Amino acid sequence: MDSAVILERIQGRFAGRVLATGDFRGQHSVTIAPDTLVELLTFLREDSELDFDMLMDIGGVDYQGYDDRSHRFEVAYQLYSVGWNHRFRVKVAVENDTVSVPSLWKMWGLANWMEREVFDLFGIQFENHPNLRRILCHEDFEGHALRKDYPINRRQQLSRPVEMLLTDDPDWA
Repeated sequence: MDSAVILERIQGRFAGRVLATGDFRGQHSVTIAPDTLVELLTFLREDSELDFDMLMDIGGVDYQGYDDRSHRFEVAYQLYSVGWNHRFRVKVAVENDTVSVPSLWKMWGLANWMEREVFDLFGIQFENHPNLRRILCHEDFEGHALRKDYPINRRQQLSRPVEMLLTDDPDWA
């Protein structure tokens, strides 16, 4: 099924709750508010003609200083249907880092690690996540490295001595 047809089905079902739509190189996308996310993704997964049974990726975007959007962040979900071989992107508008996004780890177990990555690098909170803590940066890392306001030349103190990071001791792995 073409992504334009998928977009039409979403707009028909979620009229008034779609904040924006997009088309980049033939792949359509929809932007929604966080409170619509679980309902929309459940629809996309359970509708037999859509059957988006695979969550391919979750990523974050920081739009600070980029344009005049009403939201600073977006969380983008890339979905794929194995049976139908079609893709679709759902974006969630996140006004600022005080607004949380529903966690999808119960729908797709893989979302657990991807949500932790977005939290670690952008500071976006995922409500009801079972283990929302850093996954890429060390525990003592201050800030969120992919935010536009993170100082590019900032130096971080290591959380433990370098000798312990280079050892083969399994207690430090």
